[in-house]
Amino acid sequence: MTVTNSTQYFSLGAYFDTGVFKPLYFLIVLALYICIIGANVLLIVVICVNRSLHEPMYLFLCSLFVNELYGSTGLFPFLLVQILSDIHTVSAPLCFLQIFSVYTYANIQFSNLAVMSYDRYLAICHPLQYNTLMTSKKVIVLIALSWSIPFIAILILICLTASLQLCGNIINKVYCDNYSIVKLACSDTTVNNVYGLIVTFLLIISPVFLIFYTYMKILRVCFSGSKQTRQKAFSTCAPHLASLLNVSCGCCFEVIQNRFDMEFVPKMLRIFLSLYYLSFQPIFNPVLYGLNMTKIRIIVCPADLLNQLSTREDQMEAPLFTECPEIYICHVTVWFWYQQHK
Repeated sequence: MTVTNSTQYFSLGAYFDTGVFKPLYFLIVLALYICIIGANVLLIVVICVNRSLHEPMYLFLCSLFVNELYGSTGLFPFLLVQILSDIHTVSAPLCFLQIFSVYTYANIQFSNLAVMSYDRYLAICHPLQYNTLMTSKKVIVLIALSWSIPFIAILILICLTASLQLCGNIINKVYCDNYSIVKLACSDTTVNNVYGLIVTFLLIISPVFLIFYTYMKILRVCFSGSKQTRQKAFSTCAPHLASLLNVSCGCCFEVIQNRFDMEFVPKMLRIFLSLYYLSFQPIFNPVLYGLNMTKIRIIVCPADLLNQLSTREDQMEAPLFTECPEIYICHVTVWFWYQQHK
């Protein structure tokens, strides 16, 4: 990269004067960041501490929650500083670091979701062979690949972008974006564009196709099975599909905004939608899985357990608790306590 005074830093052109609302925007973003940290750390600790959750599905969830912390940390501290600042500039090295963080976060997100769909496919379509096919070693390998491949791919992407000679330094976003920098280049960007398409296909489109393929197989098994099988499959797969749709919609708008003229869309709406998958996905996933995954919900919210006890006192043998001895023991203990104090 040819370093001149104009390319040692970038100006973020999407910011505007918020006047007296600056402290309010700062507190809103700070509160959201605190909620993201709290929710994800809570679920990571719950999964790590409770041996009953040391199963492939929950380990993949733990990887997903760690990625939410990683991605939000690459964005929110930067946003908080920029909101309070009167001059919205960022040094080139810091800008490329943020691009690396944001892009790896998005690609790891799709990789994690693809691995989780594969896990659900084996659990539902091949239940008898599941423990043989999804071993502890395989879980570690899948998690390592879902992180390492995006890291290597995006590192190469950043190196290609950093080697360009730039003729401007204004990025019309509230955070650093790779394609916005590529558009500032004076030199030929064919290699960057081709490599970007390859990365998009391999790390985003391919995982999405894998997810749809596995869920087509899962749906076929579910519709041919019993009602209980369909309910159990739906309870474990619905959060995953909701998470996929949420992040996919956010990423689609970001791609559309980069490739096409969106001046007809109000500026505030463009800013909100460009930040959507980076700011709401990290809080959406822990809330979604925390509320829908029964084992996690019972550990995190004991009150939910008491509500079940008060309405189902005669159902001590419920499959939910007999699936896991530790939760069953907890259930019995709390049930006796409830009977003595009600």
